[in-house]
Amino acid sequence: MYDIVIIGGGPAGLTAAIYAIRAGLRLLVLEEGQLGGQVAVSAEVENYPAVPHTMGWKLAFDMAQQVQGMDVPIRYEQVLGLEDHGAEKTVVTSAGSYSCRAVVIANGARRRKLGCPGEDTFLGRGVSYCATCDGAFFRGKDVAVMGGGNTALEDAIYLSGICRSVTLLFRRQAPTAQRRLVETAQSRANLRMLPLTRVAAIEGEEMVRSLTLCGPDGEEKGSLPVSGIFVAIGLAPDNARFAPLVALDEYGYIVSDEACKTNVPGIFCAGDTRTKLLRQIVTAVSDGAVAATQAERYIASLG
Repeated sequence: MYDIVIIGGGPAGLTAAIYAIRAGLRLLVLEEGQLGGQVAVSAEVENYPAVPHTMGWKLAFDMAQQVQGMDVPIRYEQVLGLEDHGAEKTVVTSAGSYSCRAVVIANGARRRKLGCPGEDTFLGRGVSYCATCDGAFFRGKDVAVMGGGNTALEDAIYLSGICRSVTLLFRRQAPTAQRRLVETAQSRANLRMLPLTRVAAIEGEEMVRSLTLCGPDGEEKGSLPVSGIFVAIGLAPDNARFAPLVALDEYGYIVSDEACKTNVPGIFCAGDTRTKLLRQIVTAVSDGAVAATQAERYIASLG
């Protein structure tokens, strides 16, 4: 029997773990991938307080090291669902189940897919969702990035430093990213932008060879020869496994207030997985601290 089971080892989950173990609670962190979450695959981080500039993997590594140094138990298992038995909760995983008094869901969100022909076929053979992970495989080659937000611009800028050319595709008239990122992208000689464009299909043989392009309404816009396509069109929650026990909004995010409480007493949420105005590292760690503190108070109320 654990006091708290934390689902997810990203910034929100790791922060929750720090607060929980400092409170003397018996806890367990469950992570199905790698510690650090989306931060671990981010190119650069420049907006985290007291850390003017760092690489995403470095910040994720430092967070993980701090938690592991506090002897927090971590198990790498996929969470399949939750059960509510009042004062006792059950977290069901691919390896078994764990009983606890409270749960903190901090599973983050996944990269959205294009949903076009060839995307799944060429995954790992020219289709990638992580520029910092896979960019080195395309050194000196022509690549494309799909997306107009901060992540897409960051990916395109990073790739422009190692690839022969980068084509940034986005559906709107102009990128939605921060002005600083747009200006930096515009200053790169080997980076061009194609507005009002999306990917209709990904073509190739053993590897990606080209992209079939179209306009926002599906009108044909020709073909773009590339060796790779990096998809950065936003995040999507992965919370169906917690429903209908835990209430979700129309987009699949967990409905929560600023106390990180869900509709189920004893089940809390933190980070990108919940309804909120801003999804950033700094707001994720804030949620983690709040969720762990609220879980501690809930456990105390059980007597």
